[in-house]
Amino acid sequence: MKASAAAGRGARPAAAGRTARASYAGVFAALKKHHGWFGESLPLIASENVPSPAVREALISDFGNRYAEGWPGERVYAGCAYIDEVEVECAALARRLFRARFADVRPVSGVVANLAVYSAFSSPGDAMLAPSIPAGGHISHGRREHAGTAGLVHGLDVEFYPFDPEAMNIDVDGTKKKVRGLKRGRGAPKIAMLGGSLFLFPHPVKELAGFLKDSGMHVNYDGAHVAGLIAGGQFQDPLREGADTLTASTHKTLFGPQGGMVLGGKAHAEGIKRAVFPGLTSSHHIHHMAAKAVAFAEAAEFGAAYARQVVGNARALAEALSAAGFRVLGEAGGFTRSHQVAVDVLAHSDGGRVEADLEKANIIVNRQLIPGDIRAGRHYMHPGGIRLGVAEVTRLGMKKGEMREIASLMGQAVIGGRDPARVRSGVRALRKGFQKVRYCFDGRLPAYEYVRLR
Repeated sequence: MKASAAAGRGARPAAAGRTARASYAGVFAALKKHHGWFGESLPLIASENVPSPAVREALISDFGNRYAEGWPGERVYAGCAYIDEVEVECAALARRLFRARFADVRPVSGVVANLAVYSAFSSPGDAMLAPSIPAGGHISHGRREHAGTAGLVHGLDVEFYPFDPEAMNIDVDGTKKKVRGLKRGRGAPKIAMLGGSLFLFPHPVKELAGFLKDSGMHVNYDGAHVAGLIAGGQFQDPLREGADTLTASTHKTLFGPQGGMVLGGKAHAEGIKRAVFPGLTSSHHIHHMAAKAVAFAEAAEFGAAYARQVVGNARALAEALSAAGFRVLGEAGGFTRSHQVAVDVLAHSDGGRVEADLEKANIIVNRQLIPGDIRAGRHYMHPGGIRLGVAEVTRLGMKKGEMREIASLMGQAVIGGRDPARVRSGVRALRKGFQKVRYCFDGRLPAYEYVRLR
């Protein structure tokens, strides 16, 4: 079976009585098929990117077999001389990229980075102000009843920002009014979370940070999606605009391995360090930390040019989709200023069905809750929208012309109802010229080449 032929199909359960050797071989067969499939697909998941060969090399190093509990120079384990050397360099690069006084690069994910902030600056039972999920918030900001990390794990009572669906952004005046009301009642929240998951435009950090801090809140900016754009000077600069701390993933627009980090000022350092270890991690996936250092060096060298191209590509894709007949959100603000494009697909189907149809054509997107979905009774399996991201295809070297081709292929599949196999042929033809990672020191290895060590 060709790799792309698996698109849109569910996983098959293992056969009863399968031998260990057969299972062993099956795992590697699936891995190879996945690599082949993504080598001839358009990966448009906004939370994903493709690492360089150098990042992949760090990931398979012996660092992945070691423990380094604690802070460099203060480890619980011996054998950390070179681990410490790399981690010190990693943190220095992170501080440089974000002009921060302090960086903790140990969190193993963006969710853990957010939990570190919750743990350092609030207690269970406190309130937090955050965007709702249909308004762009991440599940790590969510309420207990939604199994959100903030509510379920840390016990925060989450209040939502008022949101302007036309501007696709937080309502500044509505937020101030809401906070004043909370202060008169239960009291102001302890944390204000800005940033999010569906993230088209810079959040009003400058407009709100002083007011929120004067109300007794620690202001954190979740830059998981836009960290690479911030580092490249193409989105906003939350630490200069008034945020106390910045949490981030390291594998979205910042093109490293999966992981997280927390940045801020020296005044926040000890609380964050203690929350990360021993609070939330034991060993912190040392090979990922080394790979972060490699990616941060790449971002320092190539990140500005990459971020400019990402933002230009996202705008070009949004404009082309709109011209093709899609309802692209955020039109009043020029559709997007980030790597993301949000599309209301209710005129054609729903987000779940569109996601599945595009996957059959080797166009990989994700369904997305959008403003109005909850009130209309829609849920995350069949929401009103899809979310697209251009971070990965930009890393492969695509530019604005290719964005117009992608919009055309999507229009054929979703609006035109063209046979997915024919659209898939167009996707494969487009991908042939874009097989290597750009914006890195060494991109000789094809981006999705399967490397066999056995």
